[in-house]
Amino acid sequence: MLEKDADINVLGGKLAVCGMEPVTGYFRDGHCNTCADDRGSHTVCAVMTAEFLAYSKYVGNDLSTPRPEFGFVGLQPGDRWCLCASRFLQAHDEGCAPRVDLAATHRRALDIVKIDILKDNAV
Repeated sequence: MLEKDADINVLGGKLAVCGMEPVTGYFRDGHCNTCADDRGSHTVCAVMTAEFLAYSKYVGNDLSTPRPEFGFVGLQPGDRWCLCASRFLQAHDEGCAPRVDLAATHRRALDIVKIDILKDNAV
């Protein structure tokens, strides 16, 4: 079993659930928990938008197309997903970042994204 980092959010509190429908997270437990093996740092709880989903598909990470062979239903606007912190920052820099649930965003996201950027995109 992989050892999870402490479940603390970017605000210093207990990490809230990000999404259960579809279930998200590196550990597929609904939380944006992380560990040393999570190379992508799936730590930002993002609320999907059509603009972000189109952008993500354009840059090679199609999150909207169902992939039943992986048990992935595909995301739609409004779905919450634990996004890689670097992808969030890239989308922010391109002007199409999704909204962020700060209570459900793991503090390890701060290794990659400044808190001010997360707060500027908060729901």
